[in-house]
Amino acid sequence: MKPRLHPGPNHPITVTPSDQHIVVTVAGKVVADTRNAVTLQEASYPPVHYVPLTDVDQSLLEPTATQSYCPYKGDATYYTIPVGGEKAVDAIWEYKDPYDAVAGIKGHVAFYPNRVDSIEID
Repeated sequence: MKPRLHPGPNHPITVTPSDQHIVVTVAGKVVADTRNAVTLQEASYPPVHYVPLTDVDQSLLEPTATQSYCPYKGDATYYTIPVGGEKAVDAIWEYKDPYDAVAGIKGHVAFYPNRVDSIEID
């Protein structure tokens, strides 16, 4: 059985709505464009912006067999952005059924900054 941990004083996690405009591009294509992201702040890690899947051009995504597990968030699945070539393999992750403490990221995806061409935030 996988370990399951809960956020607390020693490992805080917050999910808050963001009013920032976020645009993600790969190979000259806009993959995501949103003003409806949420920001996940976990312990001392850099904040991660999760974009609603409805604000992502899903025609540019290809699900992969890659999976990972976070004891605080649950099971993650991944997408590749084929137009981006090898760099964009597993560029996006999603927690389809996140644990209750991070339920606000359900229906959202996040992007690895080094696997896309740009993530503009303003």
